[in-house]
Amino acid sequence: MADENTNAGAPGDGGAQEGQMAMPSIQIAAQYIKDLSFENPSMGINVRQPQIEFSVDLQARKMQDSGPYEVIMKLRVTANQEDKTIFLLELAYGGIFVLERVPDEAIQPILLIECPRMMFPFVRRIVADLVSDGGLPPLMIEPIDFAQLYRNRLARAAAEQQGQQIRTS
Repeated sequence: MADENTNAGAPGDGGAQEGQMAMPSIQIAAQYIKDLSFENPSMGINVRQPQIEFSVDLQARKMQDSGPYEVIMKLRVTANQEDKTIFLLELAYGGIFVLERVPDEAIQPILLIECPRMMFPFVRRIVADLVSDGGLPPLMIEPIDFAQLYRNRLARAAAEQQGQQIRTS
């Protein structure tokens, strides 16, 4: 008597049960430096504890009607000591992401939270290496809360929209 497989579609066998939806997926197709500038006017200056100013901006766009998305993380890092600039670093780091089976309402949060989170370790390494190669101690950027940045962006957009409504009333 032959054994019959009654567990078709069970977890771990690679099959999917009939009617069960496949999980959304995020794939990184490419990562690249889109723009980079490092200025180090401090050569020869005895650097102690510089004041570090850091800003990050995120942009996302669909590249084609049915194609992938491009996410750009722009960083600007300035180190000052007293009234002198130690260094200025500007980096635009891009990623091409393919999203599959993602609901429309989840696309923007994925592009502005999860995709930057996936790119961040590479950006952090680039910044540390650039600063170190510029003759300074490496700068290790603290982890960024991309979810909080996204919430701040939504709050600003809501405040701007409310301000426009008040002006037009």
